[in-house]
Amino acid sequence: MKRIIYHGSERIIKKPKFGYGKSYNDYGIGFYCTEDCRMAKEWGVGIDHHGYANQYEIECTGLSILDLNAAPYTMLHWLTILLENREFDTSAPLAVEAKEYLLENFHIDYKASDIIIGYRADDSYFSFASDFINGTISYRQLCNAMHLGKLGQQFVLKSEVAFEHLKFLGYETADSRIWYPRKAFRDQTARRQYFDVERNRRQKGDLYITTILDEEIKTDDPRLR
Repeated sequence: MKRIIYHGSERIIKKPKFGYGKSYNDYGIGFYCTEDCRMAKEWGVGIDHHGYANQYEIECTGLSILDLNAAPYTMLHWLTILLENREFDTSAPLAVEAKEYLLENFHIDYKASDIIIGYRADDSYFSFASDFINGTISYRQLCNAMHLGKLGQQFVLKSEVAFEHLKFLGYETADSRIWYPRKAFRDQTARRQYFDVERNRRQKGDLYITTILDEEIKTDDPRLR
């Protein structure tokens, strides 16, 4: 099955290089794309530079795809991958214990996949995940927060085989005067909704990281669905 994907960048990239990139991205080294051209334009611009939405076609037949939105995965599986690659503030004892527990019980072999589909922990979304690790918000609030601002999904090429299935189709320009304000507004909207609603509204029975640790909750717990 063929899919159309976009990569936001300040450069035109006709032939992406396997093994190139930052190891501390959400899912480690990979080629980070989206199936939404508008999102790629937001990701491609900066406050002081224009960008491009590079367009590709990828033949997914025969490739292993890890979709973190599908069963049996939960938001904690996504968070655990994030903990393996991103730098969290784990100076507090609770955060240290939480990180150790999640890495031990919710780790998945994501590096064996050709493609990963999942959330992007950009700006405020990373802070939401950090708040959960530090016990500030519940699991329900974390799940709700990840939908604020309609961030969308990442489509990440992880293997050399996946790169071989990629075909460059062209690009669209992204004017920073148009797309950077939209990018900033998305983040501001998410933060505003988070602080106005999610952070200040606790529900009876909410699942916090302390409960997950105390009850030694595992991947098959129905409260995580």
